[in-house]
Amino acid sequence: MNLILLFDDDFLAPPRVRLTGRRLHHVTAVHRAAPGDELVVGIANGRIGRGTITRLDDAALEMDVTLDRDPPPPLPLTLILALPRPKVLNRVIAGAASLGIKRIVLINAWRVEKSYWSSPRLSPENVLTQSILGLEQSRDTVLPSIETRRLFRPFVEDELPSVARGTCALVAHPHALQTCPRHLREPVTLVIGPEGGFIDVEIASLERAGFTSVSIGERILRVETAVAFLAARLF
Repeated sequence: MNLILLFDDDFLAPPRVRLTGRRLHHVTAVHRAAPGDELVVGIANGRIGRGTITRLDDAALEMDVTLDRDPPPPLPLTLILALPRPKVLNRVIAGAASLGIKRIVLINAWRVEKSYWSSPRLSPENVLTQSILGLEQSRDTVLPSIETRRLFRPFVEDELPSVARGTCALVAHPHALQTCPRHLREPVTLVIGPEGGFIDVEIASLERAGFTSVSIGERILRVETAVAFLAARLF
């Protein structure tokens, strides 16, 4: 935890906050902090600053906080992602949040198993928790928007063209002939498929929606690795 993310209900009265639970445990067990120490803090969807510990015991942590700078700029990338396996989903969300991706749309595909959609890891509570972990890692405060679309064709045909309008629209595809570009200076809408990739008819639908299929080489990467690799390559 490189930043303690605060929420409005953490404030006793400005500028003092009171924390319990996971954040208290982390400060005591990992930071090994003591009264008088300063920690990096930030308010959700707001500014970053410092918190000076005024009380710390087994019951609670209290700090006086000063928020004096803006969070890092977002990555100009909209991520359209075929819903990964539940055990991978947490890593993908936390990783994408730490990279500064602010809009993620989880979609269906032929190779996405139906059971994935009923996983508790897709619950709003878990998605929020993983987003927070990613922000804490990267010292960011702006929570990503994470949406779900269970019907592939209506989303690609009816919504995706407007989502991608004004951006460089790319779909990562192992069999594409065109190489993925590098160091772009424009916003990107990036589609990444499930393990095994999109089937041909899905690629055709995405190309009709204005997306260019691009390859990142001969290696087949795990979803979480592909997200990080492509974000670094594109920007």
